[in-house]
Amino acid sequence: MREEPALRAGRRLRTRRPRTRHPRTRRLHPLTGRPVPAPLLVLLGCLPGLAAVLALVLCASGVERADVAAGRGVVARQAASYQAPRPDIVPRSAWLDEDTRHAQPPPRYDDKVVAVFVHHTDSPNGYDCADSPRIIRYLYAGQTGSRHWDDIGYNFLVDRCGTIYEGRAGGVDRAVTGAHTQGFNHRTTGIAALGTFTAGVAVPKAMTEAIAALAAWKLGLSHTDPRAEVRLTSSNSFSRYASGTKATLPALAGHDDGYMTSCPGAALTARLPEIRQLAAHLQGRTT
Repeated sequence: MREEPALRAGRRLRTRRPRTRHPRTRRLHPLTGRPVPAPLLVLLGCLPGLAAVLALVLCASGVERADVAAGRGVVARQAASYQAPRPDIVPRSAWLDEDTRHAQPPPRYDDKVVAVFVHHTDSPNGYDCADSPRIIRYLYAGQTGSRHWDDIGYNFLVDRCGTIYEGRAGGVDRAVTGAHTQGFNHRTTGIAALGTFTAGVAVPKAMTEAIAALAAWKLGLSHTDPRAEVRLTSSNSFSRYASGTKATLPALAGHDDGYMTSCPGAALTARLPEIRQLAAHLQGRTT
């Protein structure tokens, strides 16, 4: 029988034991619970005990300040949503009494509001603002009477003193489907200015400011810029667009942008660019 070469040379074979690798342990900061960088460990090893503790505290303070600063950045990014505050709105109960109210079906809703249509009510201008509830009640009676609508068509009404009134039922905070324009009642809100604003008629500043504040709030809920254009689908061919057409319209539009009409009047139409800019400003938009 032949011998192995190593035995012939008179040498012993040694069996090598596998080396056991121990996982490296990482030193954790006693205050933050985070790993301490290796260079810092070397530095701390050269310091007396109390000084090392002080260095760790200062390190932790710096980390916490960085975390707080990062947190402030997140909050700042979240705050840039361009939502305007809700203006004061007078409820329906202020103008709709039991003698005028009639039974009506439940409100209908959309998922959100992405456009506002501005109207005028084509009623006299020289009213006392204390009479606004009576005027709105008269409009309600006409629309639900001779026109056989289920409710007043406008979602909101604004008088010459800048007072905003809730119009159509369903909740001012919700995307209530109105009946204020042919073809584009879905995903829109109708704001009616009490009065007639044809060419040459003065439009009260309080009224335009209230319209801007209301539009800024309602459009801000869907993060819509009042100066932008939006895509809306016409629901019937009585509008300027055939049923099913995807139309591009201003996010803050006049009634005549979607329907063949002179509403909201030449004077109020001329103020719409200014209203858009103010609404955007109220949303916090600077560019």
